[in-house]
Amino acid sequence: MTVLPGRDRTRELARLKEESRLGTDPRATQRQHARGKLTARERIDVLLDEESFVEVEPLRRHRATGFGLENKRPLTDGVVTGWGTVHGRTVFVYAHDFRIFGGALGEAHAEKIHKILDMAIAAGAPVVSLNDGAGARIQEGVSALAGYGGIFQRNTRASGVIPQISVMLGPCAGGAAYSPALTDFVFMVRGTSQMFITGPDVVQAVTGEQVSHDGLGGADVHAERSGVAHFVYDDERTCLADVRYLLSLLPGNNREMPPTEPTHDPADRCCPTLEKVVPTDGSRPYDVRDVIAELVDDGQYLEIHERWATNVVVALARMDGHVVGLVANQPMSLAGVLDIDASEKAARFVQLCDAFNIPLVTLLDVPGFLPGVDQEHGGIIRHGAKLLYAYCNATVPRISVVLRKAYGGAYIVMDSRSIGADLALAWPTNEIAVMGAQAAANVIFRREIAAAADPDATRAELVKRYEEELMHPYYAAERGLVDDVITPSETRRVLTRALRMLRAKHADLPARKHGNPPQ
Repeated sequence: MTVLPGRDRTRELARLKEESRLGTDPRATQRQHARGKLTARERIDVLLDEESFVEVEPLRRHRATGFGLENKRPLTDGVVTGWGTVHGRTVFVYAHDFRIFGGALGEAHAEKIHKILDMAIAAGAPVVSLNDGAGARIQEGVSALAGYGGIFQRNTRASGVIPQISVMLGPCAGGAAYSPALTDFVFMVRGTSQMFITGPDVVQAVTGEQVSHDGLGGADVHAERSGVAHFVYDDERTCLADVRYLLSLLPGNNREMPPTEPTHDPADRCCPTLEKVVPTDGSRPYDVRDVIAELVDDGQYLEIHERWATNVVVALARMDGHVVGLVANQPMSLAGVLDIDASEKAARFVQLCDAFNIPLVTLLDVPGFLPGVDQEHGGIIRHGAKLLYAYCNATVPRISVVLRKAYGGAYIVMDSRSIGADLALAWPTNEIAVMGAQAAANVIFRREIAAAADPDATRAELVKRYEEELMHPYYAAERGLVDDVITPSETRRVLTRALRMLRAKHADLPARKHGNPPQ
């Protein structure tokens, strides 16, 4: 029987697709697995719903010449791109294939990423990058650098339009690290992922400092010290499972509302446990995450930046089946004060929620801004203003609840009624004031105390007088700065009703190209 030319071409196509899928060197796959890492396609299979992936440009090859590149032109050019679904919703993805050129970016490689980012923006769907690359492909010179520029430009254009998630599953050095920094979330895996602008060798050559790859830019460093990483995991599969969970809490784009889920947790559920969780003594610490767990559906929430700036907690959760963003002072860490890092962490989260139509619930228990020379010289004024700007600029529904202390400028910054909160609530344990009673009495009555025969007794009496006159729980409510004082047990019921009412909120900002927020 004569074989038709068309059939030959079909067989050739099948062979090329198989080569694109498996790669040309089985040993490269073995080396990847030996490092405890999945291949690019294995990662995509874990991330996306089963058999939902549609690949784009699997047969793409580079056109570069010189340095032996003309003799090595593997299919895909080291990056797998396409789209699929997560929980049935469209998600775009690109994954560096470390088996090919070490995942290094060249011209064709970059053009594939440009295309998938453009498609994601046009389709209004999230994009997830699975990063495992050695940076720019040196043999291609400036063409590779221009490729990164195109990615950065698209990251910026997509910011606040579609969710962008970067998953670090290998090295990310030099200019390549700026793309994850421009996205909404960064996930990292211990032991295999690192991010830095200049590597350990360069650091040692320039500064004399000796540091390992993980010590310079490993997952724990970026989770605890730099704040670059939002989430850190011990293995890739657990990491990718939480990427799926995060996507279930986010809308496809800024024109959609986040997805809702039915819940069996009653919206009007009473929370008597809250009476015991928060001590009435303002000097005693407690874990504000216990408060969050009581308020949200089924006690489930996703904390973001869990290990950085721990004096403030930010999290995504559901209440009455609808996604909310929670910002809360954490009395377990630095007594819940606001400092430079906490202000930046909360500000970025508020901006994220506002961009993607996620209502904000703020839980206050804040004694003020952290005092100190380091904070002042580090720019606490500038950084604290970022949080103030973010709240003032937010048009999503905003509800604040004062649990205990709310002192000074920190009270104002944490979404007080005066900067535009739609509803301001307080528990009967609240103390809203310029400062604590002890400090206030020492300022206001310093002459009387100094002249008294018994300064300590006089101070105690004047502190009590200040508390009774200006710090009683209803002082702010009497002046309309708090809409209602509620019992802790009814907090969930009040919040779910208020959020239901605010769901149709519409607010416009003045026409402008963009604001000029404090940097």
